[in-house]
Amino acid sequence: MALIAARAGAGPLDIGAECAALAAAAPLAAGGLAFFVGRARDEGGRVRAMTLEHYPAMTERALRAICAEAARRWPLFAVRISHRTGRLLPGEMIVFVGASAAHRGEAFAACRFVADYLKTRAPFWKKEETDRGIQWVRQTAADNAAAAEWENKEKAEN
Repeated sequence: MALIAARAGAGPLDIGAECAALAAAAPLAAGGLAFFVGRARDEGGRVRAMTLEHYPAMTERALRAICAEAARRWPLFAVRISHRTGRLLPGEMIVFVGASAAHRGEAFAACRFVADYLKTRAPFWKKEETDRGIQWVRQTAADNAAAAEWENKEKAEN
């Protein structure tokens, strides 16, 4: 059973501490530790800031469910999500996703899966402050296609 850690909240991400926590949760049999860090983009200077809103209990439940789904699909020792909320400026770190497994392939795949599912399954509401005013951000076709790819892979394997 993989150790699952998932949180969402305000304040900066300490990527070094996140990596250390992932490593500490993994036994020495974990030969692969992979992580993904997402940060706020400026979209060519168009975005001045982004605000992420959420309902804490609902969001953390969804994050834990995404981690649990990754642990069901791959033999993981640990899977971790730390997601920022509140107002973020371009360049600031938004999310840390990490996974540990016996081998790198499983750890990489789990990280990609979690990152893809965060875009479509985690209840965050994002609005951007742009040179045209404030607007809500919607899921993109690419986000939905990435999540659907994982669903199709699982159907094909079963």
